[in-house]
Amino acid sequence: MSMQQQRIEEYLRQVRSRLRGLREEEVVEIIAELRSHIVERATPAGDSTVDGVSAALGALGDPEDLAREYVKDEVLARVETSRSPLRLLDSLFGWATVSAAGFLVLMVTLSGYFLGAVFVLVALLKPFHPATAGLWVLRDRAADLELSVRLGFGTAPSSGHELFGWWIVPLGLLVGCGLIVLMTRLALWCVSIYRRARPLRGRI
Repeated sequence: MSMQQQRIEEYLRQVRSRLRGLREEEVVEIIAELRSHIVERATPAGDSTVDGVSAALGALGDPEDLAREYVKDEVLARVETSRSPLRLLDSLFGWATVSAAGFLVLMVTLSGYFLGAVFVLVALLKPFHPATAGLWVLRDRAADLELSVRLGFGTAPSSGHELFGWWIVPLGLLVGCGLIVLMTRLALWCVSIYRRARPLRGRI
């Protein structure tokens, strides 16, 4: 094996060792793609040269940074194919571990899902706790008003009144399910925008 080939294989070995979390078939495909690209760029005249290999590897950048971009790209590809909230959250957790943008999208999505789940729970529990479950307006000791979501446990607050009444059942289901759908579409839209803004394949 020539010195140029050794440099290429060492670079690919470093990339491969950092492709953690990807399936073996994905890793094999990535390494094959990179090897083909490096050889093509390093041998414009048919024979690889030291300068050609150096230029090809330099264009790809640090192997750790390149591997991180590949991991991120594969994670985002999985996010785009996720449609159920649980699968989407699982994929977003993966994105959040490699990107600040992914962490932000995960936090927003989690908050929306939590709020949606609360509205659905209130709607489902209202028939079993008609006197307490619902959205309440409370007045504290300083006479300030605040909203309180109650799931029906405990006694009805004496210093407040319930909003919506039995209308919380259809409204809670509508708002809760709507928030979950909205957060899912928002997360998928953010992933799509992020991938278009940072195309990995443009470097290869």
